[in-house]
Amino acid sequence: MIARLWHGWTTLANAHVYEELLRTEVFPSIENKHVKGYRKISLLKHEHKNEVEFITIMLFDSIEAIKEFAGEDYEKSYVPQKAREVLLRHDETSQHYEIINEIEY
Repeated sequence: MIARLWHGWTTLANAHVYEELLRTEVFPSIENKHVKGYRKISLLKHEHKNEVEFITIMLFDSIEAIKEFAGEDYEKSYVPQKAREVLLRHDETSQHYEIINEIEY
């Protein structure tokens, strides 16, 4: 299993707009790609003094599944134009980590 991590930051005022965009447009469009080997996406949020940081964690079965989602240049981040319009800044690349251990209770 491979985790794909990405960071984006908004202003305090745009945080709700961005979060709503992710929930109503971006995440459903990812699901609608029906990528074989895509498992799920999680959204993390942390409010700082002057900005809000968002992290997405996507889980895939393999690098091949990530390539099906993102293309051959799979490390390049996936940021639709509407999302770019409300972000202050974002990672230009995503980081990929092999999940080597999980414990469920």
